[in-house]
Amino acid sequence: MKKATLFVLTAIVLAVTGCSKTDAPATSGTPNTNSAATTSAAPAANTGSSYDMVAANSKGFTVGALMSAQAVYVLFDPQCPHCGRLWQASLPLHSKAKFVWIPVSFNPTKSLPQGAALLSAANPVETMTAHEQSLLAGTGGMSASADVPEELKQAITNNTQLLNRLGVDSVPFLLGKHRKTGEVVSFNGAMETAALANLLGIE
Repeated sequence: MKKATLFVLTAIVLAVTGCSKTDAPATSGTPNTNSAATTSAAPAANTGSSYDMVAANSKGFTVGALMSAQAVYVLFDPQCPHCGRLWQASLPLHSKAKFVWIPVSFNPTKSLPQGAALLSAANPVETMTAHEQSLLAGTGGMSASADVPEELKQAITNNTQLLNRLGVDSVPFLLGKHRKTGEVVSFNGAMETAALANLLGIE
């Protein structure tokens, strides 16, 4: 029997927008919350295959319960404030699920170097947390060298192309499996910890 896609559109979603390719980078001041992209579930027709595609073809950094069989994939742009909010919401769930954060680049000048720095960080939780705190504070996030190794540049380019192939044009974009039902779940946008736990079937 095919697994159905679980759609969770709840009133406790923190933000109703995500960061799209056309949004200005959040380098200073108040994060942009005027994206035309709305928080929603992923395209229904290919959510299951999308999960497998992301698992097989993306490059990200893994945090949380590293030995957990429940992998949650999050495609994000390092300059996206909504991604920062989802990162903060996910922190209390790190003991219960494995999160793979996959950087894409809508802004090559800043997103690409920051994504590369996050991929190569010795302590990704500490580095990502500090970066997102800076981003949400309106100070542009972490400083990162513009001299990005070719391997990391290609990995982030591939991640961005993968997002395009999924038919998704805004981030954060999450794909996971519900712990109790095994159903593939997906979501575009930020949400609070309780909503994220509910989406993933984590108690």
